[in-house]
Amino acid sequence: MGRQRMELYIHIPFCVKKCRYCDFLSFPADESSQEAYVKALRKELAFYGEQYPQRELSTIYIGGGTPSWLTERQMASILEQVYHSFSVDSGAEISIECNPGTITDHKFSVYRKSGINRLSIGLQSANNEELKLLGRIHTYEQFLKTYEMARGHGFSNINIDLMNSLPRQTRETMEASLQKVLRLKPEHISAYSLMIEKGTPFYEEYKFDSVKQQAGMETEILPDEEEVCRITKGTEQILKEAGYDHYEVSNFARPGYACRHNIGYWKREDYLGTGLGAASLIENIRYTNTREFYAYLEEADRLCAGVWRREEEGTVTELPATNLHASVEAVGRKGQIEETMFLGLRMTEGIYRKEFEQTFGVSVESVYGSVLDRLQKEGFLEKREGRIYLTEKGRDLSNYVLAQFLW
Repeated sequence: MGRQRMELYIHIPFCVKKCRYCDFLSFPADESSQEAYVKALRKELAFYGEQYPQRELSTIYIGGGTPSWLTERQMASILEQVYHSFSVDSGAEISIECNPGTITDHKFSVYRKSGINRLSIGLQSANNEELKLLGRIHTYEQFLKTYEMARGHGFSNINIDLMNSLPRQTRETMEASLQKVLRLKPEHISAYSLMIEKGTPFYEEYKFDSVKQQAGMETEILPDEEEVCRITKGTEQILKEAGYDHYEVSNFARPGYACRHNIGYWKREDYLGTGLGAASLIENIRYTNTREFYAYLEEADRLCAGVWRREEEGTVTELPATNLHASVEAVGRKGQIEETMFLGLRMTEGIYRKEFEQTFGVSVESVYGSVLDRLQKEGFLEKREGRIYLTEKGRDLSNYVLAQFLW
């Protein structure tokens, strides 16, 4: 019997300084804290290698924070632990996020030797004024040097992150950034809309404008709803003409370069999350690690398997867990069906009827017949060739459409 596939996510929470829009679990830390964290992370990886001996890693994704802020020795030791503890598919996609201003020639050399074969470079904008506004630590020129260095080391699968709908941004300024990026011919481009999140400097500055934007009112600094639509449509059109497949709401790739790790999330494949605050989905149980830094270091030092007990309305549920977990939740059949729909429909190819029926033993129409009919009549989705997928209109209003699949 062959090994079961599983994806691995490794969270590195450190960054040089927090960007003004960022609400991710990340923070600056001194050398001793970083060293202690890497040691704890290695213990967690070793523990799970013993827990899942029949699993084979199909993808590995190192995210953050800024993973490239770690020293090359620390990063090599983390990957060394992965290879020692797990069976890794010979064709595995192994990605790392890196930011200009934190990367060196030697780091790229070590990444290559450690098996990393995909880079995700956080540019966000090719406009230096916008970069400064976002609180990024680099300029576009520094990004260019990083990109050229990566190509010089033979990396042939590179993603570039861009953000749109920034303060005072227009379709024209966004397109200028896009054209600069396209001249570099990256294999993959992620184009995310700025979200104004609570607890960030941007929230304090733009919270009222954000409410106006969402309500379709006239804004002062953020692009209004109409301009956001122009920016998004312009981005999609330019990338389509440049030969990129729009394979997911915010992601575009040259044929053959869609991010396999992220597709695994959207298809609900099993994934193991390691590191501070990391989430996992294993056999329809969702786990989340503690977000408390010193608690993580302490618990990793005495990591052990245990049982998570939950009592609800007189019923006691026991689930396998570890002392690192801050939450554990069994995803029931209803939750699995909902997630299959609202995650799967994020992808351009959508949901395959046959796969749905094989997984749940019923047709998708028997669960969502009236919802599907209504959304199709409204022009939000299409049903053909054995699959169900969002139309262009549906992708434009994806938050509304996907919410229809929650019971």
